[in-house]
Amino acid sequence: MNDAVSPTDIVVWGGFALAFIFGAVANKANYCTMGAISDVVNMGHWGRMRMWLLTIGVAVVGANLLYVGGLIDLSKSVYQRPTLPWLSLLVGGSLFGVGMTLAAGCVNKNLIRLGAGSLRSLVVLAFMAIAAYMTLKGLFAQWRASWLDPVALDLSAAGLKDQSLPSLLAQASGLPAGSAILAVALPLGAALLLFVFSDSRFRGNRVQVLGSFTLGLLVVAAWYLSGHIGHGENPDTLETVYFATNTRTIESMSFVAPTAYTLELLMLWTDKSLHISFGIATALGVVAGSFAYALASRSFRWEGFASLSDLRNQLVGAVLMGFGGVTAMGCTVGQGMSGLSTLAIGSFIAVAGIVAGAAATMKYMIWREG
Repeated sequence: MNDAVSPTDIVVWGGFALAFIFGAVANKANYCTMGAISDVVNMGHWGRMRMWLLTIGVAVVGANLLYVGGLIDLSKSVYQRPTLPWLSLLVGGSLFGVGMTLAAGCVNKNLIRLGAGSLRSLVVLAFMAIAAYMTLKGLFAQWRASWLDPVALDLSAAGLKDQSLPSLLAQASGLPAGSAILAVALPLGAALLLFVFSDSRFRGNRVQVLGSFTLGLLVVAAWYLSGHIGHGENPDTLETVYFATNTRTIESMSFVAPTAYTLELLMLWTDKSLHISFGIATALGVVAGSFAYALASRSFRWEGFASLSDLRNQLVGAVLMGFGGVTAMGCTVGQGMSGLSTLAIGSFIAVAGIVAGAAATMKYMIWREG
């Protein structure tokens, strides 16, 4: 490889480019998972929920076709580890769902709003990043490691090499691994697409359809970038590694921990052991892409908090998102798109917690105001 362009540079700049497109497209399409759940709970409207499901369907099919084709190894991702910390995933997901509702948007939505001029989102992201970092390495990490993570299932004791649904099917049926992956991914993807496009209004909304499809492809492209292009031999140690990822393995889009690592890098800039990673680059890329679209569409607007109660709710939500997102190993993008695309059992648990936590909070808020 050309010495002027290292694998690390390719992964970092490639991640920034993919996230730049992600931020611009999500801004234009008004993509918001919290808003999608709110539309269903409060109005029975499934338009934005279909966007999320379309993104998941594209990501599931695309990522697993790459896996079966030998281009990436999803079993190396953090989502497919054979230990299933079901309590952490459920509690963390539920708290994240509560938090994103109080904060009026998930981490991805706040990154998009920040790019469009929301100073409110800057404050939310700062508090979220602090809470996330405390859950990774600080006080909250002690609670997580002592009370939640030990409650787990060791699936390797049952003969499973990972926690994916295809592995479960392969063991139960005797199917080869590749066939089991296709037997789960293709029907699931097809079912999602059939449901999504069963609505004529959604089919006629080109912005939502193309936007959701593009975001799903970006999740797949991110897997390929970190898991294929960024997978190779370290010239210093001669070990086979995944370059520039915080988890030191294959990664795709996820924004809770990367936002915390971004804050760490800014605070400890002179620490030479810290570098811009794939995750940091994607978090910054979403903001930059949203900013570019906001300028191009003349929708950039400075925005602050509406009231003291708004500030209070959003800060509480930010802390819950930080703790919940790290505990659940991802957010509405990290688990809701990237995690689900690996077909990991834990990702389904985390996403169920996110949806349940958000829906319950919305119902409570409606009841309190009624």
